[in-house]
Amino acid sequence: MAEKILQQGAEALIILDGNEVIKRRIKKSYRFDSIDENIRKLRTRSEGKLLERASKVVNIPNIIKVDEKTKEIVMEFIQGKKLSDSLDSFPLDKQKNICRTIGEEIAKLHDANIIHGDLTTSNMILVRNGNEKRGDKIYFIDFGLGFHSQRTEDKAVDIHLLRQALEAKHFNHWQILFDEFLKGYSISKHDSLIKQQFKKVEARGRYKDRY
Repeated sequence: MAEKILQQGAEALIILDGNEVIKRRIKKSYRFDSIDENIRKLRTRSEGKLLERASKVVNIPNIIKVDEKTKEIVMEFIQGKKLSDSLDSFPLDKQKNICRTIGEEIAKLHDANIIHGDLTTSNMILVRNGNEKRGDKIYFIDFGLGFHSQRTEDKAVDIHLLRQALEAKHFNHWQILFDEFLKGYSISKHDSLIKQQFKKVEARGRYKDRY
């Protein structure tokens, strides 16, 4: 089966090859070859390690191979729909349940000191389960901007990014959905501190918008 490009970003190609997805970091012509080689190698290694750690606390695609030589991360293809494309199609109660679950999952990531860095519904895949008792699963993808951090600020910014994504993409009910996210996030060991910092991040954002 021929490779199929699923997405082309500034840093990488996302390619479907059978039942595998390949994230291939793109060579940058404006960088010296040796510098470019080192940057792509280090970023591939760093993301691979972050994915390995994240897999212990939330659902992510199984990692098949991290190849620093080819600057590729190979992972399983998840049969589901991007949440950005499907969330609005559900009844509001279902949307609320999904967002509450997202809050719980991000709380687990943050308690493990993992920052996603690009927390949008485009980077979440929903896998439906016909057995309601078992529930649906949400898989998190694209940790390319992710990193390790204990800082409350970094976790608050992650939440701020999700709020912005909900407002932009799911504007009909974004406030209700974000409130549900915060309810789910309350399981975090540092819930109160992070939410206090989130309010400061939001206030800074509003201030910038005025000027």
